Amino acid sequence: MAASVAAAAGLRRAIRRSPPWRGPSRRPISSKPPPAQASAVRDAFLSFFRDRHGHRLVPSASVRPRGDPSLLFVNAGMNQFKPIFLGTVDPRSEMAGFRRVANSQKCVRAGGRHSDLEDVGRDLSHHTFFEMLGNWAFGGEYFKEEACSMAWELLTQVYRIPEDRLWVSYFGGDPKTGLHPDLESRDIWLSLGVPASRVLSFGPRENFWEMGDTGPCGPCTEIHYDLAGGVGVPQLVELWNLVFMQYNREANGSLQPLPQRHVDTGMGLERLVAVLQGKHSTYDTDLFSPLLNAIHQGCGAPPYLGRVGEADEGRTDMAYRVVADHIRTLSVCIADGVFPGMSGAPLVLRRILRRAVRFSAEVLQAPPGFLGSLVPVVVETLGQAYPELQKNSAQIASLVSEDEAAFLASLQRGRRIIDRTVRHLGPSDVFPAEVAWSLSLSGNLGLPLDLVELMLEEKGVQLDTAGLERLAREEAQHRSQQAEPVQEQGLRLDVHALGDLQRRGVTPTDDSPKYNYSLGPNGDYEFGTCEAQVLQLYTEDGTAVASVGEGQHCGLLLDRTNFYAEQGGQASDRGYLVRAGQQDVLFPVARAQVCGGFILHEVVAPECLQVGDQVQLHVDKAWRLGCMEKHTAAHLLNWALRQALGPGTEQRGSHLNPERLRFDVATQAPLSPEQLRAVERTVQGAVGLDEAVYVEEVALALTAQVPGLRCLDEVYPDPVRVVSVGVPVACALDPASRAALQTSVELCCGTHLLRTGAVGDLVITGERQLSKGTTRLLAVTGEQAQQAREMGQSLAQEVEAAAERLSRGSRDVAEAQRLSKDLGRLTDAVDTTTMPQWQRRELQATLKALQRRANTAVRKLEIGQAAQKTQDLLERHSKGPLIVDTVSAESLSVLVKVVRQLCEQAPTTSVLLLSPQPVGNVLCACQVAQGATPTFTAEAWALAVCRHMGGKAWGSRVVAQGTGSTADLDAALSTARAYALSQL
Repeated sequence: MAASVAAAAGLRRAIRRSPPWRGPSRRPISSKPPPAQASAVRDAFLSFFRDRHGHRLVPSASVRPRGDPSLLFVNAGMNQFKPIFLGTVDPRSEMAGFRRVANSQKCVRAGGRHSDLEDVGRDLSHHTFFEMLGNWAFGGEYFKEEACSMAWELLTQVYRIPEDRLWVSYFGGDPKTGLHPDLESRDIWLSLGVPASRVLSFGPRENFWEMGDTGPCGPCTEIHYDLAGGVGVPQLVELWNLVFMQYNREANGSLQPLPQRHVDTGMGLERLVAVLQGKHSTYDTDLFSPLLNAIHQGCGAPPYLGRVGEADEGRTDMAYRVVADHIRTLSVCIADGVFPGMSGAPLVLRRILRRAVRFSAEVLQAPPGFLGSLVPVVVETLGQAYPELQKNSAQIASLVSEDEAAFLASLQRGRRIIDRTVRHLGPSDVFPAEVAWSLSLSGNLGLPLDLVELMLEEKGVQLDTAGLERLAREEAQHRSQQAEPVQEQGLRLDVHALGDLQRRGVTPTDDSPKYNYSLGPNGDYEFGTCEAQVLQLYTEDGTAVASVGEGQHCGLLLDRTNFYAEQGGQASDRGYLVRAGQQDVLFPVARAQVCGGFILHEVVAPECLQVGDQVQLHVDKAWRLGCMEKHTAAHLLNWALRQALGPGTEQRGSHLNPERLRFDVATQAPLSPEQLRAVERTVQGAVGLDEAVYVEEVALALTAQVPGLRCLDEVYPDPVRVVSVGVPVACALDPASRAALQTSVELCCGTHLLRTGAVGDLVITGERQLSKGTTRLLAVTGEQAQQAREMGQSLAQEVEAAAERLSRGSRDVAEAQRLSKDLGRLTDAVDTTTMPQWQRRELQATLKALQRRANTAVRKLEIGQAAQKTQDLLERHSKGPLIVDTVSAESLSVLVKVVRQLCEQAPTTSVLLLSPQPVGNVLCACQVAQGATPTFTAEAWALAVCRHMGGKAWGSRVVAQGTGSTADLDAALSTARAYALSQL
């Protein structure tokens, strides 16, 4: 293995998960005739495992994770099989019967911990969407020898890859954790004929795979392809990763053997096809060439030449790769029900779409609507494998085209703002973070920050990343306060400022334009702009000034505005304003507050602004729409609570923003799970009807005697706005109609949806007693509500599966302990996961009962096991003052029970037992006899032995326990005996 060790030292940097393919090698990638098309490569993989090795073919899961909040997108083939790996699969489900399966899984790696988004286009290999070919063996159906043999057979006999181009790596062990090298995998590869010089060992970073901080894990062996073909230094790229799940990472960081071992393999189709088709880039394969040809024909750019870096003049080829990759990702995600949006996976998809629009329109000079025209090409290349693309092709193209059209205007304005700002920078200046933030998805124009940074990179300008991180922290802090909002200390008009305005005869702000919005023909909301004049400016300390300078934080008073100022429990609008005739300078508006009838806008001025300036105001559409969705949902929730709890139910307050809805209600007792569920169903009914929301200003006196009209204990203006769901306001206010008893009718100044359907869904995710007689409810809507329901359903299935396992009983202590731990993990998940509150309460009650039963089962099994081990030890040791020995025990709990039972049956004997564990740790437990000398304590005895093993111990004078790690148990036992004899 000397050659292998030397090679490993030189190749350590070459073997990584996804190395970029930098350029052509000096030999053809493959000299054998390959399968003609990518579809044939995919089919050959599936047929090989089905026909030759009896695997069941399962469809690809949706790229939208079901019931897994740790993922934005499905990013690996194993995601859908997590319940099997975790032991939580429902025994009655189809998946519980899986033994050996194979598939081609759609995967997206964008956003989250595993993201390739910002690398796409820069090299020849990264993608946000890719296909993962995989085969699995569950419950020990087969393991290392069969998995390696199948992989080698497929690559060398079916795909006919030359054996001298293939290298393999295996896990070389980890002394820190006591894990031994995976010599079994090494020997398997050698037996298959791989030369020792091409079998390399690596540490845990490269060849030990873990699902997460806890859970199943194990060594992996990887098959690599040499792009150089033996000429010069090998250029290795990973083809196939074979993971052998044989351990479980416990919460304390230790590793325990799994009761059932699994095989999990994954091979990227795109890279495999590149190898088989003799291409130096995945973008040169027939998975991408139809798209690249369509892009060339549709936009008239120079043909694609596969250049990277400085050789790619104007970044034309980078744009080709970005557009081709992103339209595949967009098509697959939309077909699976993930649509561009404002949070989570939809927000990432929105970034992807806008990144594609920018490269398409600005670099490739494509005409408007171009991206949507590429969808049929994606469907043609992938639709046979994934029929949902064919089924939804028209919807995909429509959504892409609509968002493209909406973003183009923002992109053009953003470009002008960047150009103008750059012109004013000095040679060593960085691009201001505030300007970049105002352009971003978190700001006003909706340009992804990575896209802004890329546009600056093209100009050779560096972004103020430190300032950007500060703004991101402030935004995160602001969002963290959404559930329990606090009064923010912003600019306000005090009594003196208001008196000055009144003396000068300044009329209160006309904010009626905030209600000027409509539904467009495509179902999207259209918000108009507002022309206004600056009446007064205020510094941060409230001083009235005639002008403010660059970078100054100020208050802005206008004659009219379309911004909603925070009131009635609805969060303030955000957005920006521009001066008339100067569209390329944005003045971000952080919030608007109402002060004595005047609306004060908080603004950061990038340039000088003066009293008398004419400005145009733009609200943040996504933020406003989120508030409207939550506010209409709050009205439906209020009505549903009265339906479930009785007409006397009263609202005590609320607060809402795009993230969450908080609603306080007067109750005599906490809501039961049945009541919570009934409330949600009532709201869902109104949403499903997609009823019209009517709004009208009426004389306050007309609302005084209307049965069922909801209003809070506060002063309302006259005239007052009435919001009625499904019934025209005039009808709702007719006392004879009693319509207000049958639907939601409230006095409200907020902004609302025009139809209820846009709420999508409502889920009550939290409930607590604020005080006697007042309950606070937390709720989410739309996509967040759908995700909450999926999480609840997933956890309910896990609890049901755990109950089934408990009913079957455990064969031994280890199995019972695993079930007890799984129930504890499930309890933590149910307590903290965003899910329906009614379902949380039900599952909590179920889990509490299951945990009691599981703990009882563990104790009984441990006592029984300890009794057997106690008898064995008593038979081995004659009566005497000391027993020092080793015994097999799955846990310290069992070991302590053995020690106690020994001392109960031999009261004059002091006992210390060691129990070696499979992963190298050694458990220790001891108890001193009743008549031992005062200086002989169990804690000191355990400490002496565990220190010898490099560990620690704890306990009392009579009983103690500890842990350590040693390969020489005899020496540890000798230390134990010597210490005890010195004390006796």
